[in-house]
Amino acid sequence: MRGFSIFWIIYMLFFAIPFPMLIYYNTKDDSVSNLMGENPWYPLSMLAISVLLWAILLIGYYQKWVIRTFSIKRNIEKLKITGEPREAKILESSKIYKRGAAYDTYELILRFKNLRGSTIMHKTTVNDAKPYERRYETGKTVGILLDKEVNKVPYFIFATTEVSIKKMIIFLTNLAWLIFTSIVVGYYVYSYHLESRGMGWRFMGISHPLLTCAFMLLVYRVFGTFIAHKFTSKPSQLYLIKFKGTHTTARVLKVSQSGTYINEQPMINFELEFTDDFNHKHRANIKKVVDLLDLDSVRQEYYSIFYLKEDPQKIAFEKDLNELKGEF
Repeated sequence: MRGFSIFWIIYMLFFAIPFPMLIYYNTKDDSVSNLMGENPWYPLSMLAISVLLWAILLIGYYQKWVIRTFSIKRNIEKLKITGEPREAKILESSKIYKRGAAYDTYELILRFKNLRGSTIMHKTTVNDAKPYERRYETGKTVGILLDKEVNKVPYFIFATTEVSIKKMIIFLTNLAWLIFTSIVVGYYVYSYHLESRGMGWRFMGISHPLLTCAFMLLVYRVFGTFIAHKFTSKPSQLYLIKFKGTHTTARVLKVSQSGTYINEQPMINFELEFTDDFNHKHRANIKKVVDLLDLDSVRQEYYSIFYLKEDPQKIAFEKDLNELKGEF
């Protein structure tokens, strides 16, 4: 699956960067007369739009690569003070072997009460700086702290968590961002010297890679966000339902295909009915991509779900919530 994702990333990057360049440099008109007759406001407008698009992209990349790390560190430090304490039982523990790792790493399946008192299971990984204490063996309990609002990553931490930022990682991510930014700026300088011919930015048009590359990268980002919001539950919403939701059993009223396919797998619409803690009945829908080999599973009459008391239309299958990993 990881190899498949890498393939698609490379495939999309090809059409975002090298492909527009190949098209442009093999079809552009190099005649000086065309540049002289160009309305100067049009290329300047294209230049301004390209600068704006690259600025949006570069700021977004910096927030994701660098600032997010400091934000997570700050949130962990806050959780150490304000987190809701819970005792979690380790149902499964498996050691992850990493060559040259400074700490032992374990993948755990925990069971504990969420913020509404419903029992949940959660998968996570933990780095153990004190393996001789054997704290993360199956059957043992560990202290955890839950984010009471479930609105910032991480949504929970181990009570014994100690947080620090590796300066080398921050240095390398900053360096990577600076290199990428330098390449973009360098391409502006290169294009100007190669194509201006003493007439400024008149060569700049809607098909220039400075504009098309930035536009395609931004389209990919917007499209990916749209797909995630349209056809899948947002991860943040799923974590909110898991950590603040109430468990119940829902009866299936109707199951139908939505007509949408993701990676050739059908998206199924489930219409469910359940009763909340106040004995009020609610109807809600869940759309879920179901593997073709697992279509028989949609025929069951009842499903275990979680719902939000403050918004009973927000529901999720318990099975899907159990598959969530992290956020820690």
